[in-house]
Amino acid sequence: MNVLRLSAVDSVAVAVQPLIAGEMIEVDGMTVVARAEIPTGHKIALQDIGQGEAVLKYGGTIGHATALITAGEWVHSHNLATNLDTDPVYDYQPAGDALAPGQPTESFNGFQRANGLVGIRNDLFIVPTVGCINGMADAMGRQFERQHPSVFDSVIVTRHPYGCSQLGGDLEMTRLILQDVIKHPNAGGVLVVGLGCENNQLGDLRDSVGDYNPDRVKFLVSQQVDDELSVAAGLLDELAEVARDDYRTSVPLSALKIGLKCGGSDGFSGITANPLLGRFSEYVVSQGGCAVLSEVPEMFGAEQILMSRARDEGVFRDVVGLITGFKDYFHRYGQPIYENPSPGNKQGGITTLEEKSLGCTQKAGRNQVEDVLSYGQTIRQPGLSLLQGPGNDMVSSSALASAGCQLVLFTTGRGTPFGTYVPTIKVSSNSALAAAKSGWIDFDAGVLLERPMDDVLPEFIDLVMHVVEGQPARNEINLMQEIAIFKDGVTE
Repeated sequence: MNVLRLSAVDSVAVAVQPLIAGEMIEVDGMTVVARAEIPTGHKIALQDIGQGEAVLKYGGTIGHATALITAGEWVHSHNLATNLDTDPVYDYQPAGDALAPGQPTESFNGFQRANGLVGIRNDLFIVPTVGCINGMADAMGRQFERQHPSVFDSVIVTRHPYGCSQLGGDLEMTRLILQDVIKHPNAGGVLVVGLGCENNQLGDLRDSVGDYNPDRVKFLVSQQVDDELSVAAGLLDELAEVARDDYRTSVPLSALKIGLKCGGSDGFSGITANPLLGRFSEYVVSQGGCAVLSEVPEMFGAEQILMSRARDEGVFRDVVGLITGFKDYFHRYGQPIYENPSPGNKQGGITTLEEKSLGCTQKAGRNQVEDVLSYGQTIRQPGLSLLQGPGNDMVSSSALASAGCQLVLFTTGRGTPFGTYVPTIKVSSNSALAAAKSGWIDFDAGVLLERPMDDVLPEFIDLVMHVVEGQPARNEINLMQEIAIFKDGVTE
């Protein structure tokens, strides 16, 4: 197999291996001769496509031909352009085949918290309120690890550059994400460290957290003590004493909440890795669990598929608001909406935003959209939720964790090592990347080019559930446990 046609109506196929000029291609009873060298993951025309005509992939339109494309030609940025130049009118047209949440029949071993939430890790979070004490927070973490090397699964300092000179909505977003971190069920203990003079005052942040367990969450203002390292050591000792008694217990699979993310996508992301996550998300939702899809700009061009799966007309209107609201964000800054594919995406074979979005949204599977969450908001009900957030890997991964996801499933075709402050399972879309980056890829979905999904899915479920029950993901082994916060406003 040298090419792959994804739908019987597609006018292009994807090169599974590099094609050379003159090579004969046979697919679905058609014979086409490659007219040029075509890189792996890129598209070859299976028929003549007239200038202005739609180009079809995934059974949908991914743009239009900007010039006559003859059968066998390489189809990419030189002869294919987006159709997304106007804002469509959205109508509620239910698909009728979306999958609603089910009831749990399976379980896993997790940490049952006093507030009813379940964690899959017993981590220590050290949370700076402001970026200028990141170094001090790091020192507190290193000191604790020397004294208590095996109490917590990980010691994570949620470093960020914000909290000072922030105004209005920016300050509110920083507080929202930090309070989500403080309340995250993966934390067996939390130390919140403030400086004392920042806009993001520790007292205000503490008040915004609401109910919290004082045995699990401690607060320290650096400018109010003489030796913050010594005071922090005492507070961390108290957290360690409580955490020593924590143990895993059996909980229903409905307690699992997963974040769905892709980054550094290539021409295979929508063929292998993202559909694999789609099938896994269907499995979790069938057990009454939660799946969250973000990256709103990478829904553009495929948003009507998600809208058709809305649970009811009210959720449909919320999805419309999510899409139009993010487009308004681009308009507000006078930026183009539909130029999303990055240079790396294009090198990997993705040409237009429609093509990227049709591949990206497959991570949601066929699940019914149950809810729409604003940035910083936490999961409210079982099933699939859409979360307001950008396509940026670091910000959207952090937003998924902060929504309450205990882990993030992150597909990549070009390769990106970033992991957020919850286990971040990296799934490669192609086997070459998995072999080259074995130090930080957890699962090779490229095998789906040779093996059926029904054979590979159980292996992926097995891996994920091992990570859920304590096996460290590569990002944890490599200490790639970071946070990034969305910014949209003035800095003083």
